[in-house]
Amino acid sequence: MSADARRFSPAAARNRGPILEVLARVLPAQARVLEIASGSGEHAVHFAAALPGLDWQPTDVDASALASVEAWRVHAATSNVRAPIQFDVHSTSWPVDNVDAIYCANMIHIAPPSATTALLDGAARHLAAGGLLVLYGPYRLGDGHTAASNAAFDEDLRARDPLWGVRDLYDVLAQAAARGLAHRETVAMPANNFVVVLAQRSSQSRSSR
Repeated sequence: MSADARRFSPAAARNRGPILEVLARVLPAQARVLEIASGSGEHAVHFAAALPGLDWQPTDVDASALASVEAWRVHAATSNVRAPIQFDVHSTSWPVDNVDAIYCANMIHIAPPSATTALLDGAARHLAAGGLLVLYGPYRLGDGHTAASNAAFDEDLRARDPLWGVRDLYDVLAQAAARGLAHRETVAMPANNFVVVLAQRSSQSRSSR
């Protein structure tokens, strides 16, 4: 924690470079991006500064996280990051109509399974045709973990809350496909994490229903 409300995440500092490489490749040069579970806000300002054509909307359910995001936004003076919005992914009222992309890092495993369902449902409603849902975090591949450290992490998460845990990537992809979100690619990241890119296949959107 800094003298102001900014939080510092060592993991965010380490992973933002590799994640940015994927975002720079898959996102349109000009795009409105909704970030779910922004956390400290370090990702938001880093990505938006590197990709000035993005219009980045951070959100988080936690008030202290929102304070950190806002402090980072002010500190970075990045004009294409909007003021953060308090938002629970389970809400049926999302703070956007259509967006070109939704970015969500490190939420699915530190939340109940209903959060994954709500995220995918919301993405299906609010992504424009061809829009992308970009996920980052650890996943199991079928019944197996990709590393012993992930197995230990999963055990720790479930001890803290039985509804938490590292999710099966194939199950997430199946749920996404059922909602019209096509799997575009999965990119291996450092520290046994993945970036998963899903694309909206439907031309339908909230505004056209």
